[in-house]
Amino acid sequence: MPKIAFIGAGSTVFAKNLLVDILSFPELADSTISLMDIDAQRLRTSEIVAGKVARTVGAQPTITATTDRRDALRDADYVICMIQVGGYEPSTVIDFEIPKRYGLRQTIADTLGIGGIMRGLRTIPVLLDIARDMAELCPDALLLNYVNPMCINQWALTRATGIKSVGLCHSVPHTAGELAEDIGVPVEDINYLVAGINHIAYYLKFQHKQTGEDLYPRIHQVIAEGRVPEANRVRYDMLKRLGYFVTESSEHFSEYVPWYIKRDRPDLIEDFNIPLDEYIRRCENQIAEWESMRAQMEDADAPLDISRSVEYGSLIIHSMETGTPRTVYGNVPNTGIISNLPEGCIVEVPCLVDANGIQPTRIGALPPQLAAMMQTNINVQALTVEAALTGKREHIYHAAMFDPHTAAELSLDQIWALVDDMIDAHGDMLPAYD
Repeated sequence: MPKIAFIGAGSTVFAKNLLVDILSFPELADSTISLMDIDAQRLRTSEIVAGKVARTVGAQPTITATTDRRDALRDADYVICMIQVGGYEPSTVIDFEIPKRYGLRQTIADTLGIGGIMRGLRTIPVLLDIARDMAELCPDALLLNYVNPMCINQWALTRATGIKSVGLCHSVPHTAGELAEDIGVPVEDINYLVAGINHIAYYLKFQHKQTGEDLYPRIHQVIAEGRVPEANRVRYDMLKRLGYFVTESSEHFSEYVPWYIKRDRPDLIEDFNIPLDEYIRRCENQIAEWESMRAQMEDADAPLDISRSVEYGSLIIHSMETGTPRTVYGNVPNTGIISNLPEGCIVEVPCLVDANGIQPTRIGALPPQLAAMMQTNINVQALTVEAALTGKREHIYHAAMFDPHTAAELSLDQIWALVDDMIDAHGDMLPAYD
């Protein structure tokens, strides 16, 4: 049975979902599960929950918990990473509050923009430390990375390390489910092809499995009939402009582009229903609710939701262990997979998984307007990775300078000052930059 290490297992709810997925497979029911987190209290909660999951699904795994990362990684076959460097406070608060002083508002701030840049800069050194430990302690293991900013982190990992890794995100199946509901077709009856970069990938095909009907006209009909969901106004607007539907939510997507969040256009915020500071509110609500949630999860008599999630992690592990072929969506280096995106950047594409591992599907050229949209984000990703791997402070300015939303709101002098303030506020959470 494989050993599966969970790094950042104090993310109890997410860890529980992945454990349900993994241990529900009879072939994985006796796996060794090694839970690791730097927060001993949250780790203890996750250990209790892991035991409840095992009992509920009838599995008999070996479950260990440790605050020693090297101990968790030793002889692992799979490493699931779900860390957040710096936590909510101070790091996430810094990412929102300092830009706000400059008039720069964000919604999630974990993928692009000044918040995504800083999250990448403080996360990459930790991921590289994990990769170095893996090279020593479990060199053949596969890293299943769920940590944002996905493209930035994966690009740094593939440039600076030799470990096997894949970036995983649930935006593709989640959005497919939303679209299926909008057009009234069961999602299990839909065949789709998605390609691009994480959070800016597009449904190139959206068809009915049985009839082969192109379902895009039905999606356009949602606009024509005035049925666009309030939370999805940005994405449906982009569908009108570009002709394809994007995978990430409207509140996420709105901060990757220069058109929807503008400090002197409050009408846009209202018209497109953009929830500014949404991530901050969600984090604060989770903190407020954590103690009661923790008590319920630790209660041996409290029921536990064991429904399977749409996450790809367990499917990859099961396919590699049993040889069962599956298609998942993974974030992998662009080795000619998408011909009109830069070589080496991280692309999100369908991948075949079986006993031979993860094998990306070659897509070819994307529609040029989609590739152009992605390139604006790839520029920021590339410069952030360059800053992290070279230690050159100048590239942090460059990354912020070319960020679409930041550039639309601030002057160059303001961008330079903002970056300086962000670096100063992060203190020891960042390495020294020349």
